Amino acid sequence: MTTRTREIHLASRPVGKPTLDNFRTVEVDLPDLDDGQVLVRNTIMSVDPYMRGRMNDVESYVPPFQIDRPLDGGAIGEVIESRVEQLPVGTKVAHGLGWREHAILAGDAVRPLTDQGVPDSAYLGVLGMPGLTAYAGLLLAGEMHEGDVVFVSGAAGAVGSAVGQIAKLKGASRVVGSAGTAEKIARLKELGFDAAFNYRDGDVTEQLRKAAPEGIDVYFDNVGGDHLEAAIANLRTDGRVAMCGAISQYNTTEPTPAPRNLALAIGKRLTLRGFVIAKYAEQARADFQKDMATWIADGSIQWDETTRDGLDAAPQAFIDMLDGANTGKMIVNL
Repeated sequence: MTTRTREIHLASRPVGKPTLDNFRTVEVDLPDLDDGQVLVRNTIMSVDPYMRGRMNDVESYVPPFQIDRPLDGGAIGEVIESRVEQLPVGTKVAHGLGWREHAILAGDAVRPLTDQGVPDSAYLGVLGMPGLTAYAGLLLAGEMHEGDVVFVSGAAGAVGSAVGQIAKLKGASRVVGSAGTAEKIARLKELGFDAAFNYRDGDVTEQLRKAAPEGIDVYFDNVGGDHLEAAIANLRTDGRVAMCGAISQYNTTEPTPAPRNLALAIGKRLTLRGFVIAKYAEQARADFQKDMATWIADGSIQWDETTRDGLDAAPQAFIDMLDGANTGKMIVNL
């Protein structure tokens, strides 16, 4: 039996952009299992933008990480010891105790993987929280209808790339994405986006106007700031904004001015709806699983991954992800 393991702790709270000094690798003892528990050897872990907010000691929809305690997040692993009859040794599971090589969990805190003919890592991406966030955020928070013009920021990431493809599969008349490199723009067009632009190439409002000259109906916001301002300027009457993230502002230490045109929301009758996946998860899960299984089986949806190897690589992978170094889902193979 494994008796020692390693995990990543929060060493200090970052001010602005996180650095490697904010993390510490710690070796700890593993206690014996109680009845109803399993020991999981983690094989893959996720790093996600929302984790940046949890590094701050502020009240939010999810508790903050604690100093000198392990971080957590999505992970995939294999049961190597079990006190749960329904979860025998060898079962592959998804759970929420990443940032460590081994995890002890209650049986009801893990989800056995279903066999859909995809790599295990897909259950942290297109079949996991990012995929469900994209699906529910677009269709429920954003209330997308067939024929809508949809704009997605951060479109080359795990959530954004899924949003664009789901929008097309659900009948959007035009899908526009923004990203930060020419390579990412080319990839978005391969994924079926009708238009895409590099936000570094010029004014976002003008680039969006050129990409969607008749305006947009739905904006899926992963970036905030100037992208939200651009969307408000280009939204048509009764347009909707699904506010999923604001990655452009996560590391800022001063208030950001944009959007400066919020008053336009009055005359345009816009709906700006912030959401977290917990609000819609149960409502959307059955339809999401049915649709995604169909799309994966017939090859109508694709996904990308950017990988790093080893637990020690996780902090840098997280920092790189916040800097936009990933195309698709950023994962760490353990």
